[in-house]
Amino acid sequence: MSESVERIPRRPPPEFEESDKDMMSGISEGGFLDVALNDVNQYGPHAMVMLLGVFASLTGLVLLLLMML
Repeated sequence: MSESVERIPRRPPPEFEESDKDMMSGISEGGFLDVALNDVNQYGPHAMVMLLGVFASLTGLVLLLLMML
């Protein structure tokens, strides 16, 4: 067995453009949702964490409003 076979094959990495700007400028340059969901530049994981925070806040707000009913 000279070669190890992966059980779940890796997908090829998405194509993205390197941005020389800081994180916030790089995310706004590529479009927030496009960077978060399609990884158009190297700040995709950062944008995804921001998107997670937005959705978690909205979910918490909805649950809080439902508890008040």
